[in-house]
Amino acid sequence: MKALGVMLAFVIVSCTLRAQLLNGRATEPYTRADTLRGMLRPERTSYDLRWYGIDVRVDPARQFISGSVTMRFTVVEPCLRMQVDLFDNMTLESTSLDGGAPLHYERQFNAVFVSLPSLLKTGTTHDLLLRYSGTPRVAKNPPWDGGFIWTKDEEGNPWVAVACQGTGASLWWPNKDHQADKPDSVLISVTVPPGLEDVSNGRLRDSTRLEDGWMRYRWAVTYPINNYDVTVNIGKFAHFGETFVRGDTLDLDYFVLPSHLEKARAQFVQARPMIACFEHAFGPYPFARDGYKLVESPHLGMEHQSAVAYGNGFQQGYRGMSGSEWGLKFDFIIVHESAHEWWGNSVTAKDIADMWIHESFAAYAEALYVECAFGRAAMLDYINAKKHDVANREPVIGSYNVNKEGSQDMYPKGALMLHTLRSVLDNDSLFFSLLRGMCQQFRYQTVAAEDIISYVNAHSGSDYTSFFNQYLRHAALPRLDVMLLSKGGILRARYRWHADEKDFHMPVKVTTASGALAFIQPTSEWQSLELGSMDPAQFQIAVDLFYIDTQVRTVYQLP
Repeated sequence: MKALGVMLAFVIVSCTLRAQLLNGRATEPYTRADTLRGMLRPERTSYDLRWYGIDVRVDPARQFISGSVTMRFTVVEPCLRMQVDLFDNMTLESTSLDGGAPLHYERQFNAVFVSLPSLLKTGTTHDLLLRYSGTPRVAKNPPWDGGFIWTKDEEGNPWVAVACQGTGASLWWPNKDHQADKPDSVLISVTVPPGLEDVSNGRLRDSTRLEDGWMRYRWAVTYPINNYDVTVNIGKFAHFGETFVRGDTLDLDYFVLPSHLEKARAQFVQARPMIACFEHAFGPYPFARDGYKLVESPHLGMEHQSAVAYGNGFQQGYRGMSGSEWGLKFDFIIVHESAHEWWGNSVTAKDIADMWIHESFAAYAEALYVECAFGRAAMLDYINAKKHDVANREPVIGSYNVNKEGSQDMYPKGALMLHTLRSVLDNDSLFFSLLRGMCQQFRYQTVAAEDIISYVNAHSGSDYTSFFNQYLRHAALPRLDVMLLSKGGILRARYRWHADEKDFHMPVKVTTASGALAFIQPTSEWQSLELGSMDPAQFQIAVDLFYIDTQVRTVYQLP
């Protein structure tokens, strides 16, 4: 279970305000609805989630859902009022506490404020029952646009899925829709029409035919889980599986459309060696009791915990494309989305502004998989190809407290930042100990950027705060300015960093002798280095190891 951190509380007088951003970006306008969704107000921080019991009936013919959610929580601070989130197009029919009388509640946009019957005391545990129904939002462009996907398979059977990262799980079930608090466990009961089945997170506890012929599937998640990871996959599926034995046994299960079974058998052989690579890089698979699943979906993919959604068409690369030839030697969706089991599902950002913690590490995990499977040269080619996808127009970190993630550079730029950090450390034993150590220390927890930075600083023995700030909180890359002065056959280099972050400093490798790279230690002040009789054309900066901007100028002087 995740601690909620410092409680933030203030009075909001207007429906529109200007939220003060905490990451150095210019102030932007945000609405009351944004702060209700993104802020840890007292109505949220007063209670700590323990368990969700989700019981939902899904009707594909009507594109309608109905059911109930039980929220089990422990009181952290005495409270008379709780915030629960449910999109305002959905109907909250009733709510009650511990089996008591219906409670009064009022809506503000997608937030519901429940008035409690009496002051709840610190340390007590309670069950809040919420009955609801409605036609959930339909995703227009899943998985980037959140909502339900109602479609049919090739045989005309209903095929239903949901993807809601960023948009919010409260688009289809009532919950505390903030990443800072994960329940310890969840029971997901999904009732579907005859002839269909549901695949959700965790282990299947049982399936029951009800009196009306509909089928109820109950899935148990025994680990903390993000709200947006909770999922349904409804349709007609073929199933096959295997086991991955190392120390203990991990079950790998695959659910696909029956017509795609043979394609899946051929494509999903990548899963087991991929998990072996990630366990080497990050440590043990985090959700062993719940197993690992790939579930074919009608959208591209999503990192639903222990039930990864897969929709890449059983082809290599990203929809058959890659910026590197090595990217066509593996299935991007299998690798990237599965990396989120460690980064995103186990280690989770407290605020969506720090979504880079999910995406930067998962994007770099792709490169680590390439290195594990095909070698270091292949990794260097793959990671450097990501430079073409970086815009460097907005910071990677978003706006805190208003449910605002940063730029899409969090994927390629974030991966290149981690690659640069590895090169700066110049010690793979240390680098991988940092990755494995963070996965262990922050396992099943929620963290902020400061937690990641502090961990790296403490366990590396150096202060990398300015490094992370430059790459995450500023749009531009640090630029290495170099002036080469050639006089009488002797070459001298003057160099400095030009960066937005005050006191930015970072070692970087350059050519210091013919054919030899070595570290220099640039700062914001000009420094000099004698290079002897080297020809200026021989001077190189190791831009394949360090993601930086460069400006090199050569000046020839008379003897």
